[in-house]
Amino acid sequence: MGESYISYQKDRSVATVTFNRPKALNALSSPLLTEFSQVLTEIEGDEAIKALVLTGAGEKAFIAGADIGEINTLTPLAARHFAEQGQQVINRLYEFPIPVIAAVNGYALGGGFEMALACDFIYASRKATFGLPEINLGIIPGFGGTQRLARLVGANLARELIFSGRMLSAEEAYEAHIVSRLFAPQEMLDGVMAVAHQITQKGRASLMLAKTAIRQGLDTDLSTGLAIERDAFALCQTSPDSREGTSAFLEKRAPDFSGRRSA
Repeated sequence: MGESYISYQKDRSVATVTFNRPKALNALSSPLLTEFSQVLTEIEGDEAIKALVLTGAGEKAFIAGADIGEINTLTPLAARHFAEQGQQVINRLYEFPIPVIAAVNGYALGGGFEMALACDFIYASRKATFGLPEINLGIIPGFGGTQRLARLVGANLARELIFSGRMLSAEEAYEAHIVSRLFAPQEMLDGVMAVAHQITQKGRASLMLAKTAIRQGLDTDLSTGLAIERDAFALCQTSPDSREGTSAFLEKRAPDFSGRRSA
């Protein structure tokens, strides 16, 4: 059996995936990406899981980037394949059916920042650092950074960060609306898990449909986005959670969501 680069555990309805190459600052290699994709398949097949948290092993890094040693050996064709692998895995995360939270505990650089950008939102330690420094290596971001960062912060700031390779402190990332909340390092994971467990108290179908409506709506015009929202709103009625939630409100009690996708 080969070396494992991913640690995976469940706490009730929350799954936590830890990128576990601490000696390499959790750098993204081809084997790690393959293993991560396999873990995503396992999580997606478990309907008891309603939220996913990603973090990095050790105190120094979430993910410090792609594996530079591997990149250094790539031919142009192999480089394209490596970028395609990274994009496919990270895009799968972006389209994952349940909410995904990045818990950034240190460096989130290059591929690590690209991984975090594909999550639904980012919580970070005050010691975290963000950036796309690939330009310093004579290359560019290849796992979606040129696209997702520009969509999140606007083209001008994305260009400045990508062209210069400048890194952002946790406070700067928060001010740029990249990070949703900051924590003291020793409090971050507890804070993330508290929010993750709060999310899991909601209906699974409505979480999935809300995520889909937001994601698909961002890629289109307002009129089309509103049509997507209408359809998603209607589809909520296919889950017993809709009837349970509205009945609980009228009866002045807490809802007991089953988590089932349909009646």
